[in-house]
Amino acid sequence: MNASPDSPDSPDSPGSPDAPDAPKGRGTATSDAPAAASGKAAGGGMFASLRVRNYRLFFIGQFLSNSGTWMQFVAQDWLVFDLTGSTFAVGVTTALQFLPVLLFGLFGGVVADRYPKRRILLTTQSAMGVFAALLAVLTLTDAVTVAHVYGFAFLLGLMNTFTNPAIQTFVVEMVGPERVGNAVSLGAVNFQSARLLGPAAAGPLIAVIGSGWAFAVNALSYVAVIVSLLAVRTADLLPSRPQPREKGQIRAGLRHVREHPKLLWPILLVGFVCTFGFNFPTLLSGFTYNVFHGGAKEYGWLTTAVGVGALGGALLSARRRSGRPWLLVATAAGFGALEMASSLAPRLWVFGLVLVLVGLLSVVFSTMANSLVQLATDPAMRGRVMGLYMLVYTGGTPIGGPVVGWVVEHYGARSGILACGAVATLAAAVFALALTRRGPRPATP
Repeated sequence: MNASPDSPDSPDSPGSPDAPDAPKGRGTATSDAPAAASGKAAGGGMFASLRVRNYRLFFIGQFLSNSGTWMQFVAQDWLVFDLTGSTFAVGVTTALQFLPVLLFGLFGGVVADRYPKRRILLTTQSAMGVFAALLAVLTLTDAVTVAHVYGFAFLLGLMNTFTNPAIQTFVVEMVGPERVGNAVSLGAVNFQSARLLGPAAAGPLIAVIGSGWAFAVNALSYVAVIVSLLAVRTADLLPSRPQPREKGQIRAGLRHVREHPKLLWPILLVGFVCTFGFNFPTLLSGFTYNVFHGGAKEYGWLTTAVGVGALGGALLSARRRSGRPWLLVATAAGFGALEMASSLAPRLWVFGLVLVLVGLLSVVFSTMANSLVQLATDPAMRGRVMGLYMLVYTGGTPIGGPVVGWVVEHYGARSGILACGAVATLAAAVFALALTRRGPRPATP
């Protein structure tokens, strides 16, 4: 995500004559080191943004909360599979979790442009903690049904609709434009580290004492991120100017993306790859039970394998200085090819090793796309653009989840993951052709 333009004079890059002004605020992002030029890690290499106090506190709180969230994801999917024995039901759960993003994602971006990001996050994180606690109580008292899980999955997704664009824009307010690429990359490191820890803890926990305690741990984890938000020094933030309530704000955001190919192309490619290629819960539950005849522990291991690769991908992204559209396309193609190769794995451990590489490329792809979009966005439009990005990034899952679940249930897990990889590879080929038609040397955002 720390991809940057090749030079400070490139169009739409921070500091260029044609670029939008940097966000204006009441203070400065306090740091122990000076900021570097845009596109490079500012005064601290890979971990530059952690020198900023507000971001450092938020990073710690997010890590603890993300770890609990990943525990809940594993517990939720396994609970549904245990109650129904159906991979299609797991796909429906995943779809309901992301359906609100599809329905209300653009409005979530408008809210992020209108209101203080910290206030939005305090509200959504508190609500999500309450939802997790209620699901824990229902599960621990043996009163839980599939309908309950479906309902809470939808409610959590609804809160994420407002959380995601708010976090994306709040990061810029904490660290400033000089460190935004590095901060987004470190956010991916945070998320993927939690993705490694959460499932690794969830598998044995579910196997020994059940899914309910995983939900309880997640409920407690929200306290950490709420405390970190309360500890933020608001005087040090660099808030963008709140946008007034007006008609047509969603249309204005869509028009802005449509008129800027540097925003449009990465968002479209992300949509195709993520809708099918990123349906890991549906695919892994089917592989664990139907192909390798495993249980909750093996499912946790496979999810952890994806997390190990994803963490490596996030660290690799944090070290990168720039990203290009062609590199984004190549990464998407490599991701799809590896998914197709994983369908041939003869043993569980071989499948796990391939999943490490799949996880690595999935994060390199998504962080690069995120960075390209962030760096090309007008600050006044950032909430709406990132709302659209998150809609495409996560909102495609309600479409892909049930489709992938149906394919796995009727044609087998191997056919399902083969088809998902084929879609990602084909999408990359189509966009490579589109870039070729734009010219021999596509412009770098």
